[in-house]
Amino acid sequence: PLDSNQFTQQLVQMTGVEQQLYGNQLMEKLVANTGSGISTAVALIGKDVKAGTADNVIKDGKASWSYNLNRAADDLKLEVVDSKGRTVYSEAPADMKAGDHAFNWNGKDASGKQLDDGGPYTLKVTAKDSAGTGVISKVNIQGVVTGVEQVDGKTLITINGAKIPWETVTSINEVAATTAANKNDNTIPDIEAAA
Repeated sequence: PLDSNQFTQQLVQMTGVEQQLYGNQLMEKLVANTGSGISTAVALIGKDVKAGTADNVIKDGKASWSYNLNRAADDLKLEVVDSKGRTVYSEAPADMKAGDHAFNWNGKDASGKQLDDGGPYTLKVTAKDSAGTGVISKVNIQGVVTGVEQVDGKTLITINGAKIPWETVTSINEVAATTAANKNDNTIPDIEAAA
């Protein structure tokens, strides 16, 4: 077209069509990845995995997490928070060294009442140094994968009864003979004692 207005309109229309085609290609890739996500996650069933999540559930009356402090802290507080955001249990561990730590919770609230199996429960780690500056912490759960499912386009794996996104997995190991013999024990071994 010789008219610049018509030329601009046609250019805008062509750009819109091009963007729509590109959007369709991205959607096809997304659908393909969703299918491969569950296919990949199925291979985790029966494997001992560590996942970068603070969410867990009470199973057989207890729940376990591990956490890492990137440097030593002078003030450390662990809080177990329920699905409504209420702190049901808290403690201030004496060991505040940098590195990995285990937290095995007996599933009891602050008053000593045993809470029912289920959840979810979230471990909140608050650590500060002597100047009051926050110390970075990372929380994990570990256990044997017992299931995989697709929910709202997300692939979830089940560890110790907790359903978590499979992409949070940070390590995968074969189940050791002792773990297989104690498959109902979802506690994390004392990391310092194992070192």
